[in-house]
Amino acid sequence: MKTISQVAELTGVSTRTLQYYDEINLLKPSKLTPSGYRLYDDEALHKLQQILFFKELDFKLKEIRDILEDSEFDNIKAFRKQKELLELKRKRLDKLIALLGRLEKGEPCMSFKEFDLSEYVEALETFKSEKADDVIKYWGSVEKFNEFIQKIRDDDGHLAELAVKQFGSVEKYTEAMKYNLEHFSELMEKSEELAERKDELMQKSDALFTRLTSDMARDVTTGEIQDIVREIIEDVTKNSLGVDMGDGYWDIVIESCSHDAVREIYDKKYGAGASDYIADALRYYFHKELPSKM
Repeated sequence: MKTISQVAELTGVSTRTLQYYDEINLLKPSKLTPSGYRLYDDEALHKLQQILFFKELDFKLKEIRDILEDSEFDNIKAFRKQKELLELKRKRLDKLIALLGRLEKGEPCMSFKEFDLSEYVEALETFKSEKADDVIKYWGSVEKFNEFIQKIRDDDGHLAELAVKQFGSVEKYTEAMKYNLEHFSELMEKSEELAERKDELMQKSDALFTRLTSDMARDVTTGEIQDIVREIIEDVTKNSLGVDMGDGYWDIVIESCSHDAVREIYDKKYGAGASDYIADALRYYFHKELPSKM
C-alpha cells in the first residue's frame, strides 16, 4: 500500500488531483486508514496508469470514467489501442517538428500535410460501425459514406488547411467534428426543423443585410451599423444548431467577400460595393480594423 503522498511522488500527479479523482469517483483509494488517510494498492496504481494514458490522448475525465466503468473494458485491448493512438500522435508531432525546423531556417513552406486528420477519419469509421442506420438514412448507403471518408483521405491537405484556418488547429477541428458525430441524430432532426422554416430564416437574414447596406455612406464603425452586425452574428449563431463553427469562421466569411462569385451575389442583391461594405463592417466588429479607405 502507498499513501497519497507516495503516489504523488511516484507518478507526478498532485495530491490535490488524486483527491479530486476520488471526489468524482474516477479513482477511489483502495482503503482508508483509521485516521481517514487514503491508501492505494497496485490495482489502483494500474488504474491510475490507464487514466494518465487516456489523458495523454486528450480524453475528458468523464469519458475516462465511463470507459473504465464499462463492464466489457479490457486492459490489454485498451493498452493496444492507446499505443496505436500514441504512435499516431508521435508521427504527427514529428512531422510538425520537422515543419517548424524548415520554417525556422526561413524556408518557404506553406504545407498542411503535416496536420494529420487520421483521428477524424477514425471517428468517422467508428460512427459508420456504430450508427449504420443513420449512415444509411442520411447518406443513402454505407458505400456512399465510404466514398465520403475516402474523399477526406484523398483531400486531407486541403481540409487540414481549412481546419487550421477556421478552428486554429486540426485537434480543435477534430474535437468539434467528434461532437457532431456523437450528436448526429439530434443535429439532423434540428436541421430538418430549420429546413421547414427555410423561407422564414432567409427572409430574416435578407432583411438584416438590407438594413446593413441600405446606406453604404454610413461609417461602419458607428454604433448603429455595429448593432446590425451583432444581430447578423446572433442570427447565424442561433441557427447553427449549437455546432461549434470555430474561432476563425467569421474571418473566412470576411475573406469570402473578396471572392468574385460572392462579390457578384452581394453587389447584385444589395448594390454596388455591398460585398466590401459587409466585409468592412464585420472586420471592424471582430478586429476593430478600420476600412482602408477611411
